[in-house]
Amino acid sequence: MFNNRALVIIIVLGILAWVGSASLYTINETERGIKLRFGEVIENDIQPGLHFKWPILNTVRIFDTRVLSVDASATRYLTSDSKAVIVDSFVKWQIIDAGLFYEATRGNEQAAERLIAPRTDEALRNKFGQTTMTQIIRERPAAQSDNREVAEEVQQGDSVASERDELMVDPIKQLDAAMRRELGVRILDIRVKRIELPSEVTQAVYERMNSQREQAARGYRAEGTRQAEEISADADRQREEILASGRQIAETTRGEGDAAAAALYSAAYQQNAGFFDFYRTLQAYRESFKGHNDLMVLSPSSNQFLQLFKQGNGESSSAAMP
Repeated sequence: MFNNRALVIIIVLGILAWVGSASLYTINETERGIKLRFGEVIENDIQPGLHFKWPILNTVRIFDTRVLSVDASATRYLTSDSKAVIVDSFVKWQIIDAGLFYEATRGNEQAAERLIAPRTDEALRNKFGQTTMTQIIRERPAAQSDNREVAEEVQQGDSVASERDELMVDPIKQLDAAMRRELGVRILDIRVKRIELPSEVTQAVYERMNSQREQAARGYRAEGTRQAEEISADADRQREEILASGRQIAETTRGEGDAAAAALYSAAYQQNAGFFDFYRTLQAYRESFKGHNDLMVLSPSSNQFLQLFKQGNGESSSAAMP
């Protein structure tokens, strides 16, 4: 009997524990919940804390209300001036109406992203269709700074980001209003990661830039060649002037030397003309017969050049002097 009573008590306590655990639930600070009764929402936007529900009759769905993101694929849009651009973007969104979100997506975040992505594409397509290429890529003037280069670099980056932020104002408003109404979510931001030209346009731009750079390089080379020729011509002119000046000095010096030598020869000749003739004749012999293979055919009897050879070995060379 005692064992049966103890068993009943244990069973009752177990049922109470199960009922208690199935009836109580908690919601964290970053979450919101809804209470369902056989699939119908009977309580929406349950705040963080400890709450009660009826087991079996009620079901609770809890949703993360932190900021989530949808990374859209790069898409091609046409601007108002019929220029194609490739836009890569992502969307920041957050659940604000848990009941409506559950009814629209059955609480599936992937389903919500599949609904947000095409509406984002539509909003961006409409906005870029109303915007010119110049408005997309323009930059605001840089502010003055002590370090102008750093200021320009920072301001250019900030201006581009600011222009893109302004470009996204209308799409964010339109998409936010539609998603609040349809999905119970708030669109916090649409961020453009990059805007690029299509590959065929980019290639044409690169080719045009390359052609411009090549043209500039040819201009620089031509200017360098012209300057090199001018420098070379000037160097050649200076070289010729220096050589001409050197030749003039050399000729002048040589002429002065020859004049001095002639004066010395004249003075020597006037002092002893016979000895001078004898000395010049010996020099002529030395120059004429210094080669080993030289051959000269003359008549000794009729040529005055060999008159010293007529005197004989025993006679003095002075006998040949007049």
